[in-house]
Amino acid sequence: MIDMIAALQPLVVGAVLIWSARVKLLNRHAATVARRSALAPLLGEDRALPAYRLLGVVELTLGALLVLPPALPLETAVATALAVGFLGYLTYARRTAPASSCGCLSSRPTPVSGRSLGRAALLVVAAGLATLVPGGWPAALADRPLAGGATLLAEVAAVVALSPELDAAWLLPLRRLRARLTNPLRGGSGLPLLATVQQVQLSDSYRRVAPLLRSDVREHWDDGEWRFVGHAARYQGRPATAVFAVPLVDGEPEAVRVAVVDDATGQTLLALAGAGQPAGPRLDVVPA
Repeated sequence: MIDMIAALQPLVVGAVLIWSARVKLLNRHAATVARRSALAPLLGEDRALPAYRLLGVVELTLGALLVLPPALPLETAVATALAVGFLGYLTYARRTAPASSCGCLSSRPTPVSGRSLGRAALLVVAAGLATLVPGGWPAALADRPLAGGATLLAEVAAVVALSPELDAAWLLPLRRLRARLTNPLRGGSGLPLLATVQQVQLSDSYRRVAPLLRSDVREHWDDGEWRFVGHAARYQGRPATAVFAVPLVDGEPEAVRVAVVDDATGQTLLALAGAGQPAGPRLDVVPA
């Protein structure tokens, strides 16, 4: 198994190097990326772009040699040394120029982070493994296509996950999809929390206990036809929680009730209801 994994590493490392070279050699914003990178403080702004381009040529050449079988021992050894150099450079950049951009796999201005260092370390390990089994990766992939394909997909996923400059291509769309599916601003009823907060703040109950409040909304939950919204409060020097009860079917501020509950004992210290309103739900217990 380890021989198969090691035999596939030239393809992984070579593909990453070619992608990185594409950014350095073909991107129209390469000059800007070079100036934003740690190459500028390390070599000077005048030398940053030529060094950036030269690195791209080295990456493209070595990447092509690794991808095209067989991967010779000299090629994998040079790839390992280059990966170690990348790791050292990124470590230097993070310590001496933390605001500088990585400029590795995208032209996006992305500072060096722990993920960037993790990706560089992954390439060091991959290139090191490649030196163990020099030869051609097609044979290893042909012998065990399912295991080989799964290995390649896992490594590509790891490289992408450890590349903050690629987040816009996959992570942000996933976050937007999750937001659409989970609707974090809504409770179980579908009523937006913001609408509930506005109803609370317009109520007479809120105005009467506002001097006691010490926080914004800390928690909220729905129970039957009511939504409960909790704020930290202080009543006669005692830590408490102000719990507002808001009917989900009545949007009038006058319908809002409030109870101030002692945090230590759970005792209701103060209970207020809008004028002419029914008793409403019990507010003498705050869920954990």
